[in-house]
Order: sequence, then structure tokens, then C-alpha cells
Amino acid sequence: MNPQTLHQMSARVAQLMEERLKARGTGLRAKLAHRGRALPRKLRAEAELLCEAEAKSLNPKLARQIDMERVSAAYDALVRYLKPLGAGARRTTAAVNTLATVVFVVVVTAGAVLGIMFWRGYF
Repeated sequence: MNPQTLHQMSARVAQLMEERLKARGTGLRAKLAHRGRALPRKLRAEAELLCEAEAKSLNPKLARQIDMERVSAAYDALVRYLKPLGAGARRTTAAVNTLATVVFVVVVTAGAVLGIMFWRGYF
């Protein structure tokens, strides 16, 4: 694989980290430094592998040492984990969570009011 392909791979992972994890910085290395702890340990190692492969790909002699199958597997795992939900799914999930919270508060408040009324002898 040429350096351009590895750069595109790391740029895609960096973009996904920015969207999903709100990572700041330019490039994958900076985003890993900022929000790398938010990734699971195995995926953090995969991201480090991708960064190292990108750095090695700039030097022709070191580029031969890159295991492209391993880098491709790391890229696939990172994209699969970081691929964000669609905007519609996020809105639907947020609406359902908000509605569930409101219903819970109403039920607890009604139960408390009825309990106090029963305790005071209004029933």
C-alpha cells in the first residue's frame, strides 16, 4: 500500500473519532492523545498501530516492514467501532429517553401524592 492510502485510512479514523468521541487536534496522533482513553484497550492499540504504519510509510525502506493485512484489520475494527449512528437514530433515541424520564417522574410524583393522601386519611 502506498503512503496516500495509509494517510486516508488514518484520516478517516481521525474524522470518526472527532464525530463520535469529540476528539480535538489535527491528525490521528493528536486525537489519540486527547481522547484515546475513551477507546477500549485493544482498539487503542490498533489505532497506535495505524499511526505507526502511517509514519513508516513515508520512508521507503521502513514501508516494506508494514504488515498490510494487520493494518487493514486494525482499520476495519476501528471503523466498525467508531461508525456513528445516523442522525435520525440519535434523535429517536434521545426522544424516547426524554419521554421515559418524564413518564417516570410523573408516575413517582403521582404515587407520592396518592401515598400522602392515603396516609393523611383522605381515602
